[in-house]
Amino acid sequence: MSNVDEQLGGGEQSEALELDASGLFCPEPVMLLHNKIRDISAGQLLRLVATDPSTTRDVPKFCHFLGHELLESVESGGNFTYLIRKVDTE
Repeated sequence: MSNVDEQLGGGEQSEALELDASGLFCPEPVMLLHNKIRDISAGQLLRLVATDPSTTRDVPKFCHFLGHELLESVESGGNFTYLIRKVDTE
């Protein structure tokens, strides 16, 4: 079991909402992420899939700036996948 699986309690990863920003370029992936994260509840997981390499810089900064948890960041075959947990920011 990976560290992420332990943090998520095992099967919780499969419950993540999916946001596909494949084929989009900066700033669109982060704009979509910002809109989607507003629509979900605190504690929910969101998996972002993107093909723009600039997301490796932008997504961690987005999470840090807004206080959300970046649980996983993986690059594989030109796809960048991020697992984010929304934190209650109010």
